[in-house]
Amino acid sequence: MNERPHLLVVATGMRLFREYILRSIAPQYRIHMFLHAEPTWETDYIENWTVLESTLDADALVAAANELNDKEAIDGVLCWDEARILQTAHIAEALGLPGGDVAMVNRCRDKHLTRTALTEHGVPQPKSILVDTVDEALAVACDLGYPVILKPRALAASLGVVKVNSPDELAANWAFAHDTTVPEAPHYDVKVLVEEFADGYEISIDAAIYQGQVTPFCLARKEIGYPPYAEEIGHIVDAADPLLADDQLLQVLVDAHKAIAFTDGVTHTELMITADGPKLIEINARIGGDLIPYLGLQATGVDPGLAAAAVACGRQPLLLPDRTMVGGVRFFYVDEDDTVLDSVGFDADGLPGTIDQLVPLMEPGATTSPPPAGTLWGRIAYATTVATTVDDCRAGLDAAEKALRWSGHPKEPTP
Repeated sequence: MNERPHLLVVATGMRLFREYILRSIAPQYRIHMFLHAEPTWETDYIENWTVLESTLDADALVAAANELNDKEAIDGVLCWDEARILQTAHIAEALGLPGGDVAMVNRCRDKHLTRTALTEHGVPQPKSILVDTVDEALAVACDLGYPVILKPRALAASLGVVKVNSPDELAANWAFAHDTTVPEAPHYDVKVLVEEFADGYEISIDAAIYQGQVTPFCLARKEIGYPPYAEEIGHIVDAADPLLADDQLLQVLVDAHKAIAFTDGVTHTELMITADGPKLIEINARIGGDLIPYLGLQATGVDPGLAAAAVACGRQPLLLPDRTMVGGVRFFYVDEDDTVLDSVGFDADGLPGTIDQLVPLMEPGATTSPPPAGTLWGRIAYATTVATTVDDCRAGLDAAEKALRWSGHPKEPTP
């Protein structure tokens, strides 16, 4: 009998951003993957797979999972793709596995439901009102007082989020918040939240939740750019961050998970640290993106993939740090909208030893834009660093930015 648990993974995401998770999980778990196309690079890590017409159809996923489970019992189901976490919860529910509470996951997926649950339990957060029209938004903003935040109900990664300081700015940015979407995002009839502006700096915490016990394993400080848009242009993970010992912050984290009745899984929680204390921004029912958990792995030695797989299989995760380092990532963009890339790369000569990765994200010929038009799909490259101090980490990212070499030309206007 094989002692490695049988783990079902739904989809993968971009190799550059998610391969490290599979690399960690594969030696200790037998992975079966559900995909919408034949696997390529994933075959190095998975034992078997099923190609489905769509990995967004919950009924089809459940049927395929039941068929697989009849052949060989599935011990856990895992997904780190925001567009598929709710469907994955349907699988877990059908098989009686951890994370199989669809309503629990939906309270994370739907930002309005998150706010409602947090309000009912008194968790500190910005005031938030769901609105349908720009006129409703203007009335709510008048009551809350400017500045306010416009935020899409269905998205993550700060997509469509904008700070507005006046009625004119709100009206001008309404379409940005209302119409910004991504492929495979859920559709809601009422789409936009108007929220009280929380002044401070933003962090994220990845945590493993096992039978209701919340254990944080990665805390990142966000680097925000392109105001008034909340574009996430980088993150810093410090294994010795003093916030990891902040009792008030950790209590808010625990209380937030209790409020949404999140009992088993991995979450990525975003909070604003204000003069009045931490305020909850959102909770995502998945491991963090933007390489944040990877930075945590480099900075602390705690493996996020193994933590996620363990709780998915009903096992207590091992979250034992073995180092005290600092990891950072920074994303890079072109300067002008509708730029056609001619080249992109890095001149690595003379860069400091703290450089970890230098990665172009686009090929020559691609057309791209900076935020707000570009958002995270406008990124042309990124760099990561690992250092012993925050200052050295930032210095390495600064050096990488100076070493970035790209050229481009304006896109020809359409006749």
